[in-house]
Amino acid sequence: MRHWINAFVTLIFPTVVAGLVALIWNTTLGLITLCLWLFVALWSERQNISFFESWLNAPKPGSRPAVTARWEQVFKGLTKIQKRQRASEAALSRALDRFEQAARALPDAVILVNKASQIEWCNTRAEEYFQLKLNRDHGVQIDYLLRHPAFRVFMSNPDPEITLTLRLPRTGADRLVSVQMIPFGHEQGLLLAQDITEREQLEITRRDFVANISHELRTPLTVIQGFLETFEDVPSDNPEIFARGVELMSDQSRRMNRLITDLLALSRLENSSVVHEDIIDVSKLTHHVAAEARTLSNNKHRIDIHTASDLKILGAEDEIRSALSNLVSNAVRYSPTGGTITISWALIHDEPVFSCKDQGVGIAAEHLERLTERFYRVDKGRSQETGGTGLGLAIVKHVLNRHDARLKITSNPGRGSDFSIFFSSEKIAPQQELAV
Repeated sequence: MRHWINAFVTLIFPTVVAGLVALIWNTTLGLITLCLWLFVALWSERQNISFFESWLNAPKPGSRPAVTARWEQVFKGLTKIQKRQRASEAALSRALDRFEQAARALPDAVILVNKASQIEWCNTRAEEYFQLKLNRDHGVQIDYLLRHPAFRVFMSNPDPEITLTLRLPRTGADRLVSVQMIPFGHEQGLLLAQDITEREQLEITRRDFVANISHELRTPLTVIQGFLETFEDVPSDNPEIFARGVELMSDQSRRMNRLITDLLALSRLENSSVVHEDIIDVSKLTHHVAAEARTLSNNKHRIDIHTASDLKILGAEDEIRSALSNLVSNAVRYSPTGGTITISWALIHDEPVFSCKDQGVGIAAEHLERLTERFYRVDKGRSQETGGTGLGLAIVKHVLNRHDARLKITSNPGRGSDFSIFFSSEKIAPQQELAV
């Protein structure tokens, strides 16, 4: 309503002035006065419109041209709208930045493609998986970069219900990814890729474990079942044959018992997250393990011990004893008669180190990295002869992982092996606890 009043006053005032001039002088002079007034008013409005147009084309925050009071209100209103728009754009920009940062931080690869399968955006994981560079590959068709026949077929008719497994080359082992296309926006799509390498490896490990445990149990069960069927069908009157059968069945049952015991030990180590720390006198423990080794060796080997008697560590004594015992018993099993086994416990470069060195058959370099895998054997035939379960070093690995320790294996075929456990200096028992 106020705007209409202002407009009315603006038109009435020059008309009244022109009428007064016409009454005082004459009508012609009154009309000339009115025309001049309107011309000046129109020229002023034209200048204001020109200033307004220039300001709209290049608005400068905080600065407005010198205009009339009415136009000042217009500029103030537009300035407020401009400020709100800038604030809205800033908030939208921050939201987009947060969204992009979140998308880039996703553990899976994300690629945004248009209807022509051209790359519009991708996150850091996608650049890593598919060797992409967003600033370089923007607008490039994705199947030009991933030249895989199965992927081309997948992209030609994408279905959100279908996933494709691709093997991508990388340094070391190849990476397996599961790829899925999700419709997004207007004729766009999100290409999602998840790394399933570890899952596939776990599945392979599971299958290998089932196959290995089946094989390990089948052999002793076959021996026991064979003798039992023989004695059942044809009872033997020969005490020597009967005694031999009982001896073999006992050996195989003990083998199964050792296997089950080691499996249960592994299960406990894997399912227990808490390590109850005790003060372990490893020097004393080393002598106990050496005594067990002498019993196992039956005086066929020479066993030397070198220990730092005052060095003790923190940890679970039963677990540490199991790890040390496995290393020493392996040295006995794989050392030839008359060989020397050296067991040492010392502080080396501020790290407690337990070492077991033998003069056995040695191990080739290609086997060293896999020695701690379950049921992995360098020589399956010899392992069967020595009575090993194939789980000893796997138990050692799990015990050391739980105690922040590491295993170093040095070996050469025909020259023996050296298995050393390096404990963290943080595991050294404090002196005040030693005095208790």
